[in-house]
This record gives sequence, C-alpha cells and structure tokens, in this order.
Amino acid sequence: MGSIRLRRKPDTWELRIYLGRDENGKVIHKYATFTGGKREAERELARLSFELEAQPKPEIENGLKWNTRTTFNDAISAWRENGWQDLSPKTVRDYESIVRVHIQDSIGKSAIATTGVFELESYFRSLADNGLGLSGIRHVRAILHKSARLAGKWSGGVIPNPVSLADLPKTAPKAPVRAPRVDEVRIILEKLEERDDIRLSCLIRVLAATGMRRGEAVALRWSDISLEDRLIEVNKAAVTAKGALIVKSPKTQASVRTIAIDANTAQKLEILKETQASFAREVGFTLSEEAFAFSYYPDGSTPPHPDTVSHHFKAAAEACGITDIHIHSLRHFQATAIDSLVSERQKQARLGWSTSHMA
Repeated sequence: MGSIRLRRKPDTWELRIYLGRDENGKVIHKYATFTGGKREAERELARLSFELEAQPKPEIENGLKWNTRTTFNDAISAWRENGWQDLSPKTVRDYESIVRVHIQDSIGKSAIATTGVFELESYFRSLADNGLGLSGIRHVRAILHKSARLAGKWSGGVIPNPVSLADLPKTAPKAPVRAPRVDEVRIILEKLEERDDIRLSCLIRVLAATGMRRGEAVALRWSDISLEDRLIEVNKAAVTAKGALIVKSPKTQASVRTIAIDANTAQKLEILKETQASFAREVGFTLSEEAFAFSYYPDGSTPPHPDTVSHHFKAAAEACGITDIHIHSLRHFQATAIDSLVSERQKQARLGWSTSHMA
C-alpha cells in the first residue's frame, strides 16, 4: 500500500510505502523520490512495493492500545496516520480544520465506548445553536462516525459505534448562493482597478468572464493562455495541504477544458503579461511561458494563494455595499449569464461539471 505526491519541483514525485507500525503504534513509511511522469512514478511505486513485499518482514509488536478508554481523538489520530494519505489535499485540510475547531477540545476527549447517543445528539444540537449549518454538522458527524467505525474494526469489535444511531438536529436551510447582477460585477471590478493591483483585478475579471473555479484560475500559467486565439486551457488547480500551496491535476476529467474569452478580457490579460514581463526585467529575470499568470513573484514561480484572492474580493464587494456574495458567486454569475445563449451540455463543458445536473 502506498501513495505518490507531486513535489514543488516539476515532474518530481514523493513515493510513500506503508510498512506497518512500530512498538509505539506509530505508522512506519518508506520514502523515495522519483523524477518523471505520473504514470512512470506509479509504476516505480508498484515496483518498490513489490520488492518490499518480497522481503522478510520484521516482527513488530503493535503497542497501540484499543480498549474502552479509547477516545474519539485517539481514533482520529490513528486514522490520520493510516488512511488520510489516500484523501485529496483539500479533503485533508478540511478534516484538519473541522477536527481542530469542532471536535478535539470537546467531544473528541470522550471515550467512544462510554459516549451515549443522547450525549452525541446534544453535542450536534449545540453546534447548531452556535451557528454551524446542517452541512457543517454532517461533516462533523461523518468524521466521528468513520473514526468510531475504524476503532471498532481495529479493536476487534471491542469498541462500539454510537455515532451510527445518533440523529442530526433539524436546522433552518441556508439561503442559496446568489448570482451577482451585471452592474454589481462591474462596480466590483472598478473598485479593484482603483487599488492599482492589475494582477488581482485581472484575475477577478477572468473568474467572472469564464466561471472558472478560483483554484483553477490562480494555477494558470502563460502557456495555458492563447491571447491570439482568445482561449484559456484549464488543466490544473491550486490547493492547500498542511499549510503549503500545491498545484495538481483537477479532481475529474471534466474539469480539464478549453474556454473561450472575450476580446476585452484578452486585452486585459495582454496588458498584465506586459506588466509582468517588465517587472521581471527590472529585477534581472525573464518572464517564462511557464510562469504563473497572476503571480506576485518577479519570476512568476508561485501562484497567489486562493484564500487571499477570496479575502480581497470579499473586501472589494463589501466596499461597494454588496455583502451577500462571495468569490464562488462569480461562477454562478457566469452560469446565469450564458444560460440563454448555450445549451445545457455546452454550459456543462464550459464550467467543467461532471454531469449536466448542476445546470
């Protein structure tokens, strides 16, 4: 069992192979570095795994104790060491945030075996009373349920799973995400241009003009943008994992697509590229086609952080008196704008949806 992860350097992969646990219950991995394409890296991982499987295995006593005193935090920690590596970086980041904010200092300290259904349902209701929406409570319950189920499996059935019987409270549904009007998008773009930050204003314009996801937009390189043909190729997305920003292939094949842009957006991008090239020359660099288009680094080596982009967009919108939209609303704006112009199938292709149900 193993996994691969793209390192910061292009075509450089970290190979990780699961070896078992030491006497303290800590997961043991073997690490290797491989340079080449993803398919070759997967083959190298398979080869190393086969070689290690063929070697005689040392006798390792499992010192991790699973009993009626095992807490939710204990089970989540074990799952983190033996399972989270199979999740996407974004999912891991979301799980870490949920555990840190909602679980580890409260229900996480409770022993799974002695936690009753009434206690769990009271805990879920307290989350709702403190403003957490039903979707967020479902995520909390899912983490608790999976960790308790794994604890039951790893303990040989000693630890029960009380979460499976606990119901969620009924909460008022959240208002649906609103698509901004054309005039609202226009004044937000004007507000951003007043800040004299051409990178940010151009990035937000691209989001509004294409319906791209923010992670897809910040991961754009100049080699992905054809100003002459007015086309943008979407083939990567930027996500955060353990505090680091990485650029990876999108989750689904449908997200890989080519999008046409209007002449004004292409013109703004051309001005940005000239600005980026001039900035690079001033400090002794040459702007490469592989540079990130919206980078604040002179060599274009690092994309802007998606959360930073969201923060600045929200601030600009609120400065315009618009407080009920966020950066993902621009995706809804694009979907609404092209609704009467293209078919549902064309809309699906442009926005990178896996199915047409989203339309």
